[in-house]
Amino acid sequence: MTETPPGTAGGGIPADLRDAFDAYERAIMANDLDALDASFAPGDGTLRGDSAGLLVGHDAIQAFRGMRGGVPSRVIERIEYRPLAPDVALLVSVSRFSGGGTGLQTQVWQRIDDRWLITAAHVTPRAQPFDRSVWRTVGDPLWQGAWNGPLAGLSVAVKDLFAIKGYRIGAGNPAFLDDARPETTTAPAVSDLLRGGASLRGIARTDEFAYSIAGDNAHYGTPPNGALPGALPGGSSSGPASAVATGQADVGLATDTAGSVRVPASYQGLWGLRTTHGLVPRQGLLPLAQSFDTVGWLTRDGETLQRVADWCLSYDGSPSTDRAYGASESDLPWRFAVPAEVRASIEPETLAEFDRMLDRLRNEEAEAVASVSLGDLDDYLAPFRTVQGAEAWRNNGDWLRAHPDAVGAAVAERFRAASEVTAEDEASARAALAPLRERMRSLVAETVLILPTVPGPAPMRTSESGRIDVVRRETLRMTTPAAIAGLPSISIPLLTVPSALGPAPVGVCLIAPAGTDIALVRLARRLADTLETP
Repeated sequence: MTETPPGTAGGGIPADLRDAFDAYERAIMANDLDALDASFAPGDGTLRGDSAGLLVGHDAIQAFRGMRGGVPSRVIERIEYRPLAPDVALLVSVSRFSGGGTGLQTQVWQRIDDRWLITAAHVTPRAQPFDRSVWRTVGDPLWQGAWNGPLAGLSVAVKDLFAIKGYRIGAGNPAFLDDARPETTTAPAVSDLLRGGASLRGIARTDEFAYSIAGDNAHYGTPPNGALPGALPGGSSSGPASAVATGQADVGLATDTAGSVRVPASYQGLWGLRTTHGLVPRQGLLPLAQSFDTVGWLTRDGETLQRVADWCLSYDGSPSTDRAYGASESDLPWRFAVPAEVRASIEPETLAEFDRMLDRLRNEEAEAVASVSLGDLDDYLAPFRTVQGAEAWRNNGDWLRAHPDAVGAAVAERFRAASEVTAEDEASARAALAPLRERMRSLVAETVLILPTVPGPAPMRTSESGRIDVVRRETLRMTTPAAIAGLPSISIPLLTVPSALGPAPVGVCLIAPAGTDIALVRLARRLADTLETP
């Protein structure tokens, strides 16, 4: 390490503070988690921020550090020292990385019990060309849309399942990408956006074969959660969601089979619409399970989502629909019903915030919120998984047999279970789904279902696999009823709940009759406006 003159009339860095700084830097290079934890002041007031967001409290910082991994090799080439008060000092240091580029560390140190500890830190990392955990390929733009139109000025992150002329579909797996051939046409769901004036920012990552809802990827890494640093981003549309949440794109074009739009929307504080099954054409979309696969969009605000839905689902000549607004010509009723069985899956702090939100709605109109029964949620989940597995294996089994070691362990286990579904199992499951589909459709005939999108905040990236499995199951119990019925479903970022990583977003989900997608977005915006009004 080298140091420039301190540049302050107060003299150089106190020797014991410099020793503490050097010890911290050695711990960074060695990824010594215990030493790093010991360098930060204990308690709930300690701060650490970077481009991903702010962590508050020693425990949140510790949890983040445990999943970060080591820091690339670097040297400290400059330190600026400013005393702020007795036993309080500011250190600003410049890092030069051996792989190129510089970064900046800004730290407030305080002497506590005769030890210098960090009470606040902000890290400015070296500039990255692009985040490979978010993007497979990216441009500025990668593909220019129409110069004029209702979507002009919007940039789109496309999930790596859609055909784009001249590019291959990668499905979140490098071996599959190597085998793929460039597409000769562009999927209608992509073309609709380009025709409306949006431009393609890039092709964004997906969980392998879209067979997950956590958002991790064994090959490319886990995209960041743009709302809650250190948390899982939600999948399988993790790449588009992270691109939108971090401001790298305005719209995420995604898919939702069992919640892959709604879950990342909830985890990252986004608006996410799962459209009516079959309303947006799936040509040029690599399938997971055709009985449930649905196209959807992710945005940071309701107005942008309304622009996208209005254009893609109603404009003249769109292959997405054969007539204009259709069932969305009229507004949906201001009547909401909470599925009683869902409440058992919701984490206590999320349930408390959701109930407070419902109380506000009742204060606006006493009869606005009722309760309904869906029946046992496991009756939905079990046959859904069977049919999904049967279709997923038919779609991908031949390739997986030819590439037995090409997928990550969790996805491999799902495909192994899928391979064991018999024709009799599938037929029995499809028969079980038929009355459930009709039950859901009848429930939304004159009301809109309302529920938290997921059980609670996004789990930490360091959560044990057993914890992730529990969250996955409870999440699917909440998300699969809409998928089974093919109904439009929207997640709105209306709740904020405590988490180990700080205040976290949780979405509120609305489910409406088939074909009312545009009206559903209008209703969701009205609900958000109502709840934001003091």
